[in-house]
Amino acid sequence: MTKLGAHTRYEAARWAWDEGWIQGLRRGLASGVMRRLMLVLALIATALATPVASAEPAPTKPVKHCDFIPTPENPAAKPVKPPRPAASTRGGGSVVLATNYGVVVIELDRSVAACAAHNFVHLVRHAFYNDTQCFRLTNSARLGVLQCGDIHRAEEGGPGYRFADEVTGTETYPRGTVAMGNQGPGTNGSEFFIVHSHANIRPVYSVFGRVVHGMDTLDRIVAAGIAGDAQDGAPKYPVRIHWAFTPAH
Repeated sequence: MTKLGAHTRYEAARWAWDEGWIQGLRRGLASGVMRRLMLVLALIATALATPVASAEPAPTKPVKHCDFIPTPENPAAKPVKPPRPAASTRGGGSVVLATNYGVVVIELDRSVAACAAHNFVHLVRHAFYNDTQCFRLTNSARLGVLQCGDIHRAEEGGPGYRFADEVTGTETYPRGTVAMGNQGPGTNGSEFFIVHSHANIRPVYSVFGRVVHGMDTLDRIVAAGIAGDAQDGAPKYPVRIHWAFTPAH
């Protein structure tokens, strides 16, 4: 074997050290690049795995459009114009009926029958129900209601316009319910009824409120009886709404 000189052995050792240092540097660089690459891939994978939030549906506008259609064949029984066509679907409010039997306070519900509640408040604020009479009272196993809002007689004398029903088909009419009366689909106007006991009827009448005070007033009206001791007819003693108003808040 050939022996290397001292200088030659030094050069060989230096070359080996340089080569090792270079290889180490390359491995370090390669390792750093790899780590960065792995980090990028991990971030991409995380982004792909994260579900993208779907766009939320636009919130329902708190206003409902109402069509108040003139009825020239049945003109307004009192001077009143149709309400504005935009009805709030939020909030409630209340209406007070001061009758000759006592006070009845109705809490409104605009969530389903917004147009009916809007119309009722409109007529109250325009004194449509002031000095009027409730011409019908029923008290049978099927139906126990006081019907009001007609100006001339039962089912005659409206506001000179009509509007659509607002029903879901699941309506029930327990004691205290306040709903629109009508003479068929889409004939709502000023007529309404208050359930004093129960109403086993089809869900075709728009419910827009409930009595929160004054059911004892209804009880007194029922106790006074129906003309001719019938189960359906005019109250034996007239039921009058002296005035109706919306309390200030």
